[in-house]
Amino acid sequence: MIRLVRSSTLREMNAQTVEMHNRASYQYGRAENLAVDVENAKVLLEEERTAACDMGENLLRSQDLVETLEKQLAAARDDLARAQGELDVLRPQHFLDTEDRAALRMLLRTARRQEARADRVYVLYRYGRVHSVHATRDAAEIAAEVEGADRDGWTSPIASDTAPPPNETAWRIQPLTLGSVK
Repeated sequence: MIRLVRSSTLREMNAQTVEMHNRASYQYGRAENLAVDVENAKVLLEEERTAACDMGENLLRSQDLVETLEKQLAAARDDLARAQGELDVLRPQHFLDTEDRAALRMLLRTARRQEARADRVYVLYRYGRVHSVHATRDAAEIAAEVEGADRDGWTSPIASDTAPPPNETAWRIQPLTLGSVK
């Protein structure tokens, strides 16, 4: 079947075809522009993903660093507390050492003064033989007691003839003047 088309209808159809072709060309150009925009968006999205991954990795590294630093800080605080405890223990010891040194100096001065004043010594005899020599009579008595003498077990030389001979006396204390020979 053949169809007859009038020329005015044909013109209208051609005009519509041209208009449709123009619209299709416009839409095709627009679609190409959108495809380019989509590709650009994909590239930007990939860049943003990479940046986000980098930021995530940086965040994880930062968190690890914070944990490490917190551990080091805790260890440093422990060391500080331990050092403070040692200092608290050593400070009184230092003062005690200083006090001990001062007391020893005082005792040394006293001993030197007494040594300078000593004009005699006390000789402790046991059965007539020299046992020891002491600066004071009390020191000689204490030494005899330490060796087992009774408190009344020693004698001092007496001018009387009734004193037993020195080799028969268990303990005897005799003063001896320094610088003299008797």
